[in-house]
Amino acid sequence: MVLNGATPQSSALLGELAAIGTLPALFAWRVRTTPRAEAYRVYDEAAAQWRSVSWSEAGARVDRFAAALTGTGLPRGARVAILLVNGLDAVCADQAALAIGCVPVPLHALDNAASIAYILGDSDASILITGSEDTWRAILATEVALPALRDVVVVTRSAADGAVGIATVPVRSLDDWLARGGAAAGAGTARAPAPQELAALVYTSGTTGRPKGVMLTHDNVVSNVKAVLQRVEPTADDVFLSFLPLSHTFERTAGYYLPIAAGSCVAFARSVALLSEDFQTVRPTVLISVPRIYERAQAGVQAALAGHPVNTWLFDRAQNVGWRRFCRAQGLAVPGGSHPVLDAVVGPVLDRLVGRTLRRRFGGRLRVAVSGGAPLSSAVARCFLGLGLPIAQGYGMTETSPVVAANTPEDNDPGTVGRVLDGVQVRLGENGELQVRGPNVMRGYWKRDDDTARAFVDGWLRTGDQAAVQDGRLRIVGRVKDIIVTSTGEKIAPVDLEGAIVADPLFEQAYVFGDNRPFIGCIVVLGRAPWQALAARLGLDPADPASLQAAPAREAALQRIQALTSDFPHYAQPRATMLTLEAWTTENSLLTPTLKPKRNNLAAHFSSQIDRIYRR
Repeated sequence: MVLNGATPQSSALLGELAAIGTLPALFAWRVRTTPRAEAYRVYDEAAAQWRSVSWSEAGARVDRFAAALTGTGLPRGARVAILLVNGLDAVCADQAALAIGCVPVPLHALDNAASIAYILGDSDASILITGSEDTWRAILATEVALPALRDVVVVTRSAADGAVGIATVPVRSLDDWLARGGAAAGAGTARAPAPQELAALVYTSGTTGRPKGVMLTHDNVVSNVKAVLQRVEPTADDVFLSFLPLSHTFERTAGYYLPIAAGSCVAFARSVALLSEDFQTVRPTVLISVPRIYERAQAGVQAALAGHPVNTWLFDRAQNVGWRRFCRAQGLAVPGGSHPVLDAVVGPVLDRLVGRTLRRRFGGRLRVAVSGGAPLSSAVARCFLGLGLPIAQGYGMTETSPVVAANTPEDNDPGTVGRVLDGVQVRLGENGELQVRGPNVMRGYWKRDDDTARAFVDGWLRTGDQAAVQDGRLRIVGRVKDIIVTSTGEKIAPVDLEGAIVADPLFEQAYVFGDNRPFIGCIVVLGRAPWQALAARLGLDPADPASLQAAPAREAALQRIQALTSDFPHYAQPRATMLTLEAWTTENSLLTPTLKPKRNNLAAHFSSQIDRIYRR
C-alpha cells in the first residue's frame, strides 16, 4: 500500500487511467492489460475448494451476461436489479448492465422482502437477477405492485411445484437465460454509456424512513476511484476479502472498482458466519469492513481472556506498549508514563506473545484494514493499532460515491477520519454541519426533487454530520439530526455513547434514547455467553427470560454501562437500562443492510419498555 501515489508505478497507473471515464471502460482496460492475472477467487461448493478466475475469464463471462441483457431489448437507462450475494455472478451482472448503458440497482441479499419489493417498485426495475426462486416468491408475497418488471432471472430454481403468482412475469434460470443470449463477445459495446450517465441507483439505508435512490454517475464513481488512488494504491499483489454487501457503496468503490483499477485480486467470502475460516484460507492483505467486524473480534478476544488474569495482564500490557509505539510513529501525543527505552525492549516480546496471535485471526498478512460506514470506537482502534493491526478509518456517504476523507497506515490519526481527498472540497455550515462539493457528489435522489433540493445548499451537499477540522484532518462530532435533546436542555450524540457501550463484550448492541425525556436511557442486547456468566454470579437462571428484568441484572449492567461512559458528561451517562437477548437484524427491520440501527424502528419496537423505564 503506497501513500499519496508517490511511486513511479502509481504515477504511471494514474496516467493510464486519465482517459478512462466510465466503469465498463475501466473493466475492459483491465481485461486487456492483465488478461491472465488472477482477478477473482471464488469458493466452488461442488468441488469444496477455492477457484481462481483470470481477468480474461471474467471478461468473457461479462460478455455472456451483456449478450443476454441485450437480447431482452431493454431501452437505454433501464434499471437492472441485482439481488445476489457477493460473487462472480454479481460482478458480471453489474458490469454487463453498465456495458450496455443500463443502470444497476444493487440490492442487499439479506434485506427483508418488503424492503426489496419497495425498491423494485420505486426504481421501476425492468429485470431482477436473484439467487433463488424462493426469494422471488417472498417478494411476491408482499403484494407490492411491480408494473415495470418484465423478467426474473434466478440462479437456483425452486423445487416446489408450480409457479404461483408469477405467470405475468417469466422466471428463467440463469443458465437458460445465458444460453439464450449467446456468447457474442462485446455484445454491449455499441451502447456504451457516457461519463455523465447513471452508473448505479443505490438506495440509502433508510435509518429514519423509506430508502431513497441515490443517482450516481460514471463520472461520480470513476473520479472517486482515481482520487482514492492518489491517496493509497493497492497493487497487483494485493488480495482483498470481500464480504460487505455489494449494495453498500463503500464496498462497491473500495472493494470492487478500486481493485479493478489496481489489478488486485478479490476473494469472495463464503459468508459472515465462515469469515474467520476464510481469513485463514485466503489470508487477505487488504480488508474493507465496517466497525462491527472489529468490535466482534475484540469482544471474542476479551471473552477468551476472561478468567485468565495472567493472559489478561499480558494482553493489556502489549496493547498499551503498542499504542505508545504507534503514537510515536504517527507523531501523536503519547499517553503519560511513557518509557521509550523500556517499551523498545519489551515491545517485541509482547508482540510475539500477543500481537502476532491477534493478527493471525485475520490471516497474518493484512497491510491495511479499512474501517468505514460508521464511527470506529476509540477503544477498538486503540486495541488493534496497539497490537499491530493497521486499521485506517475513513469517511463518506452513499451520496459522495462514497469516499470524502481517509487516513492511511502511514498517516493515521484514529481520532479523525483523515484528510480530504484531492479534488473534493469541504466546508462547515450552520451548526458545524459538514458540506461537500466535488465530482464525486451525486446527481440527486431518484424521483425525489424536493429531497434533492433539501440535500443541497448553494451547490454544496449537506451531509447531516457535524464535523471539525483538526490539523488538516476531519473529525466527525455527531449527527445534526441524531442529537438527543433532553427535557433539561442537554444535547447528547447517541452514536458516541453506543460505541462506548459495545466495547464491553457483554453488550453486543446498544440503543440510546432520551429525546424530550429527563435523562438518558438505553436498551442493550447481551451476548449469550457473557450473560450466562453474569447470571451465574448473580444467582439468576440465564434461561429464564424474567432474569433479564431482575433488578440485580439491570443494576449490574447499568454499573458497567456507566463505567464505560464515564468519560462523557454526567448528564450523558445512561441512568436506566433494559436488557434483551433478541438481536437486531435486517430481517426484523431493526438494522439497515449496512448494519446501522434504524432508530425510528427501534423506538417503535421498544416503545412500551421505554415508557415503563420513565414511569419507573
